Amino acid sequence: MRNIYLLIILLCLNLNSYAGGGWPQPKGKGYFKLGYYGIVSSNYYSPNGNILDISTAGIHIANFYGEYGLTKRLTGIAYVPFFSRATLNEQKSARTGNVISEGDAVNSFGDTDLGFKYGIIVDKPIVVSASVMFGIPLGNSMGGRTEVLQTGDGEFNQMLGIEASRGLNKGKSWVSTLIAFNNRSESFSDEFRVGIELGTKLGDKWLANVKVLSVNSLNNGNDFETPSNGIFSNNIEYLAITPELAYQWNDKWGISSAIGFAASGKRVLASPSASFGVFFNL
Repeated sequence: MRNIYLLIILLCLNLNSYAGGGWPQPKGKGYFKLGYYGIVSSNYYSPNGNILDISTAGIHIANFYGEYGLTKRLTGIAYVPFFSRATLNEQKSARTGNVISEGDAVNSFGDTDLGFKYGIIVDKPIVVSASVMFGIPLGNSMGGRTEVLQTGDGEFNQMLGIEASRGLNKGKSWVSTLIAFNNRSESFSDEFRVGIELGTKLGDKWLANVKVLSVNSLNNGNDFETPSNGIFSNNIEYLAITPELAYQWNDKWGISSAIGFAASGKRVLASPSASFGVFFNL
């Protein structure tokens, strides 16, 4: 059950990893978002990719995401899940109705991402940026009465990425791509990631985009099921597809909502996630 909760955390954090595309924020400008992310599921992609029934698990995260231009080329990035709640529903016998296992929950701060993006190619039709993100293990990796609930994974990781973006249709649409390598500590397997985002403006107020992110394990860590060394999740893989719709009522403020789907996966919950937020452009 531990690997299920870790994966929920990773899924929501990874989708923020290329939120700004290849464009660095202009100096003194920024993008800030206060958001919510949640997923509840009784289905799970097993290590061989089959979908299994499990006790209903869920997580709810209130978070802050921000990008701020430190110079023309250098942007600071932060993802801070300031409140995370992981839950496990009680399980009853279908025959007798008796409780087989009691429910559990944990509330805490979550793992935080801090980093930088540097514009390698700017002011061109195709812009390219390099980024480095540091995953700081501030969450709870052994929470609840059962100590199997997580709001973090307990490992410090570093992710290096290259993002390229291009505006289309006279700036009304855009496409962004991502290639990244995630170096994980505590005997977790490293990861290779590939992503693409397609977006467009719908009139003066609406924006729509879809993000596709593939996370692939290099299988170079220890077995996550080995209890002696505390490794509780590893070798996670999935293909996430996330359409998003945003409404911007002026140049500064807007709201957004998204639904994420795991089209395939290994060791990942097999149900849609939901998120929404309020954003501000400085």
